[in-house]
Amino acid sequence: MTGNSGRHGAGGPAGGGQPADWGMLAAAAAGAVHARFGHRLMRLPGTWIGAVASPPAQAPAPWSEWHYWWQAHYLDAVVDAGFRGLRGGNRDAAAQDLARGRALLRGIMVRNFGRFPNFYYDDMAWLALAAGRLDQLSRAAAGRPATLAGLASSTLTAQLRAAHDDVLGGGLYWSRKRDYKNTPVNGPAALHFARIGEPNRGRALADWLRARLFDDASGLYLDGLHPSARGPEVERTIYTYNQGPVLAALLALDHPRYAEQAAELVAAIERRLATGGGGLRLEPGADGSLFTGILCRYLAVSAGDRRLPAPARTTAARLVRDTAGELVGAPEPGMLSAAVQRWTVFEAAAALGS
Repeated sequence: MTGNSGRHGAGGPAGGGQPADWGMLAAAAAGAVHARFGHRLMRLPGTWIGAVASPPAQAPAPWSEWHYWWQAHYLDAVVDAGFRGLRGGNRDAAAQDLARGRALLRGIMVRNFGRFPNFYYDDMAWLALAAGRLDQLSRAAAGRPATLAGLASSTLTAQLRAAHDDVLGGGLYWSRKRDYKNTPVNGPAALHFARIGEPNRGRALADWLRARLFDDASGLYLDGLHPSARGPEVERTIYTYNQGPVLAALLALDHPRYAEQAAELVAAIERRLATGGGGLRLEPGADGSLFTGILCRYLAVSAGDRRLPAPARTTAARLVRDTAGELVGAPEPGMLSAAVQRWTVFEAAAALGS
């Protein structure tokens, strides 16, 4: 799926020949997600959750279909909105987003049978990242930590540590089945460990990814490895979202060697994942409808990181703005993953500033 390639260039006009107001578009996308998908879980006060589709096939029931990792990215987008409010001096809006984020994290826990761990380590890595950022938002907007977010982060960190062994030379397993090690868990886990002050673990995962799943021909990271009696079996599919957290982890690990790898990765993303219209390709499918938004989030982080050389920062920013431009005026998504992706891309563009 290539989206609406070329509709708006380089951060381009959203209509009437005027530059897009990414903050306004992000706020509108946020409101649409909350209104069309969000609801209290089982009508419990102090909870929030996102429905899979809008309109739903049936009224929300206590254990309606859901996707843990979609909710993690919903939470990340809520935190994006909160930091946008702080950047604009709107502390009341930031406080509202903080309250929404706390309720969403509580809803995730309740919906997950009163606990944060689940079967998939990549799901847990995504929620660990979002919970960590929610805690940062709480400290910035309210002057105190977010207790539940701290519990989520510490609980999920312990789970991620337990996902590691020396099979295939290291790395984390994708699920409790422990038969696959892949980029979707090792990338966000490396970033999480770097952010919480465990750089040795983060470096070990980044180095393992580079040794085992980096594709020299494309300059991008492959999906994963299956251990087998015949030797490792490589899943060679290249997904947009796998590149994003690896990129951010390389910068968070704060070493010239990793910064060089990050700059090369930005160039490969432009070379291999951009469309003819300049924006990033959009992946198909329900889960896939989140993928490009994830990459844009971390490209925006990279665009503001002085550890990257200026040309790489410029490229990262342009890719985000061009992708956001392709989404302006698109129909309202009927699925939570696609709606959160659009919101995330607009937040990434807004974070770049003018």
